[in-house]
Amino acid sequence: MLKPMALITPITAMAFDYGTRRVGVAVGNSVTKAGEPLKTIAAPNSDTLFKDIEQLLAEWQPNQLVVGHPTHPDGAPHEMTAKAIRFGNQLHGRFQLPVAWVDERYTSAVLEGDAQMRDNLDAHSATLILEQYFSELDTNLNTKAAD
Repeated sequence: MLKPMALITPITAMAFDYGTRRVGVAVGNSVTKAGEPLKTIAAPNSDTLFKDIEQLLAEWQPNQLVVGHPTHPDGAPHEMTAKAIRFGNQLHGRFQLPVAWVDERYTSAVLEGDAQMRDNLDAHSATLILEQYFSELDTNLNTKAAD
């Protein structure tokens, strides 16, 4: 018999597809489980990057941050793995918001063939990362409800 699920407070989340030249940003919520690409930040330095992020956080007021966790296809870390982890840790340290990590191995590859996505590829990748987060969140909640 399934246990009734407790009411869960909706989550507004902001996701990031981190890159050394550009950072894609998306926002969404756990009610619709959909993400919306916001922008791709091409900041010349980390101060400018975090200033842009601070403005987005003030506007959207998320209570959860999500960062793509890049790895090789076999799951092994590579040079961007440590950089993305550092970026996520900096987000947490600067803005005191929880950071969740989502496997982003194939997000850009899924979108690269779509001509409509090319102009804002990184923000659309962040959207896929965010939707994967909501999917995993759903799976975890359903597993707990069945226990």
